[in-house]
Amino acid sequence: MTFTVDIHHHMLPDFFWAATNEAGNPVGGVTPPPWSREAALSFLDDAGIDVGMTSISTPGVHTGDDGAARALARRCNELSAELVRDRPDRFGGFGCLPLPDVDGALAELTYVLDVLGLDGVVLFSNARGVYLGDARLAPLFDELQRRQALVFVHPNASPDPVAHTLGLPDSLIDFTADTTRAIAQLHYSNTFARTPDVTYVFSHAGGTVPYLAGRFDIVDQMGVIPGAEQRSTAADTFRRLYWDTALSWTDPVLRLLRSTVGLSQVLFGTDYPYLRRDLAVSTRQRLLDSPELDAADRTNILGATATKLIPRLGLRPAV
Repeated sequence: MTFTVDIHHHMLPDFFWAATNEAGNPVGGVTPPPWSREAALSFLDDAGIDVGMTSISTPGVHTGDDGAARALARRCNELSAELVRDRPDRFGGFGCLPLPDVDGALAELTYVLDVLGLDGVVLFSNARGVYLGDARLAPLFDELQRRQALVFVHPNASPDPVAHTLGLPDSLIDFTADTTRAIAQLHYSNTFARTPDVTYVFSHAGGTVPYLAGRFDIVDQMGVIPGAEQRSTAADTFRRLYWDTALSWTDPVLRLLRSTVGLSQVLFGTDYPYLRRDLAVSTRQRLLDSPELDAADRTNILGATATKLIPRLGLRPAV
């Protein structure tokens, strides 16, 4: 069976959920079933997935208080490391950071990578309205570049209240739009250009970026955004980023990804446990059955590309 890594696999312990989500009003508009490591392992088994790369989900750990955010990040990260320590054959981990608290994020990054030994970090498209390309976050990105870190980028809800007045869940439209905002700002702020050794993985096929790639190209050709001499074109930049298939596994999206970024840059993801379980279990088979993919594409997307980014996954100990 093809070795499979779920790069988009959420860890939602009760203490994280209670600290960040209101009862009856979950961030994104979807309430997942209760999370436990036993339930996560059961899902991985049923879905034919070898390794789940855990990350917390929206809204991240910061809800307004720096001290509380630092403490919650530490608790989440220690649980993630415990999962990996107990089952290194089944779990990897992206540590979380208490952004927009930059000092706290830098301290936690050191703890995540140097003490806990996690595989990378999860960042959110915006943290309390501060987007990833914001100049205030430059010290963090400088450190990520120095460490040649692996960064998994997940959407967050827009800070604009108007975006939430349609009566629709944020996960339908706004999460993809917010990922697009973050990618555009990271590119045109030249953050990507300044961090060539950071490996970025974007959720949900990069939001609407594959569809809007032609618009990025037009903007580049027109030269309407300053600093173009310091960066590659958007088209070239997109081809060195990575993109996951969570909620984005259908054939039209795969065709867009092939033409925009190349399938060598695509990783398998499920969005567990937010996606209804039967749908999440079926996603691997959907890719195996897709006429858009050949055998090499399937092998790479399902796990081979992930093991290139995280080599230890290919050396998993038996437990």
